[in-house]
Amino acid sequence: MLAQRGYQAARVDDIVRAAHTSHGTFYLYFANKEELFVALALDCARDMTTLASELGPVDAGPAGLDELTAWLARFLATYRHHGAVIRAWAEDQGPGRGLARLGGSAFGDIAASLVARIRETRPAPVTTPDLAGAALLAMVERFADFVTTRASPGDGDDGVAPLAVMVHRGFFGAPA
Repeated sequence: MLAQRGYQAARVDDIVRAAHTSHGTFYLYFANKEELFVALALDCARDMTTLASELGPVDAGPAGLDELTAWLARFLATYRHHGAVIRAWAEDQGPGRGLARLGGSAFGDIAASLVARIRETRPAPVTTPDLAGAALLAMVERFADFVTTRASPGDGDDGVAPLAVMVHRGFFGAPA
């Protein structure tokens, strides 16, 4: 329900209807919609932080492309699962600044991981790894948002391999 209507427009009535549960069950676990969002945000932040730690070395060779492809597929799966929370963070819709900082921290972990891998590789075209890491994260996040929320060819999984090739060449110096 959060995915369809967004955090602000979603009501508890909508949430329990979509979850095929009762108001009583909802209120057994959560005092309100804000508490539900906090639980979802904490789960999302944990998964995104784990994802950040899972990116192994990305060299310019075939092993680097394989690592990148597998990680991008995991990123897409994680985004597919937590997209409503991520979009609420991006649009600053969640309850309170603390949750916005939580989202910023989780995505900061991913950016730091990307920057570290870019620095390890030291590709010739990249002169500012911090900026490259931010640009790469923005591109990957927008790709995931696009394929999970809009009518796009396929389900997005078929776009991971071409995206990986572009990222591998553009950010990690793989030969064309």
